[in-house]
Amino acid sequence: MTAIKAFDIDKFIAKPDPGMPIVLVYGPDAGLVRERVDALVKASVDDPSDPFSFVRIEGEDLTANPSRLVEEAHTVPLFGGRRAVLVRAGARNIAGAVEIVINAPSKECRIIIEAGDLRKTAPLRALCEKAKAAAALPCYVDNARDLERLIDDEMRASNLTIAPDARAALSALLGGDRLASRNEIRKLALYARGQQRVELADVMAVVADASALGFDGVVDAAFAGRTPDVEIEFGKARAGGSSPAAIISAAIRQVANLHKMKLAVDAGDSIEFAMKRGAPPVHFTREKLVGEALRHWAPARLLRVMEQLAEASLEMRRNAPLADAIAHRTLLIISQGARRRGN
Repeated sequence: MTAIKAFDIDKFIAKPDPGMPIVLVYGPDAGLVRERVDALVKASVDDPSDPFSFVRIEGEDLTANPSRLVEEAHTVPLFGGRRAVLVRAGARNIAGAVEIVINAPSKECRIIIEAGDLRKTAPLRALCEKAKAAAALPCYVDNARDLERLIDDEMRASNLTIAPDARAALSALLGGDRLASRNEIRKLALYARGQQRVELADVMAVVADASALGFDGVVDAAFAGRTPDVEIEFGKARAGGSSPAAIISAAIRQVANLHKMKLAVDAGDSIEFAMKRGAPPVHFTREKLVGEALRHWAPARLLRVMEQLAEASLEMRRNAPLADAIAHRTLLIISQGARRRGN
């Protein structure tokens, strides 16, 4: 059996066993699946942007051409170096194609298979768990200990500590999807920039579901580059009792989600598919504006907007009487920058 135990998975990903060149990553936590797949790619190939060293294959392509996977596994990179192939299984049964490469594996190429939740009897899972040349990495929803470790890691990376009551509240709001949890913690760290410790009020301001409070209109308009609509929607949000700090917190949440979705699009996903895999998935009423935002923004620019929003949040706390003007100005600047091209 080559099903890797949960406590050994991180060790395996950090240094994949060359005797197991085929790795199945599966489970109900889609965010954790993606995070581990990305880590395996980085550990397996020198330059993921080099099409001669790293290839992506969709499951439906293998159902039409089962031999393609083994052919890719034995292809020699044009300029040498390591090679990897990422297969996104999707809803297709690709066990036949995987069995061919298991019977003729290449130690010079790592095959990484990204799948969803698979039952123990699923052909793909059963095949990989039994094969000596393959490893199966299950990705289950984080438990309390996993979340504590995740919080500690992200707080340490941001040079922050967190109050006990804030930690308890944050843990209760996380879980279900590793990437979504990590994004929430990082948004919290951005919001708390300039502080030494994260307090309960910070958690309540940032991690609670902002979309339910009616911030989608102004935030979506800003990232879609619809400056006139920002004016209208900002006024509606303020008239409805939403604070400037809460509106900026919603923007911090959205820029992190846009960054994650844009990376997925750049990796080969369609915009529609990326929105469905968002954390949370984009509601159909927002798809048009979010789709526009994904076409306007590059990942590097979104990272700069994250910093810009964090600066605005800090400035608002230091100058509370000017919070309304700071939030308004920041969203207008974002909307004006949305239609600029380049990185």
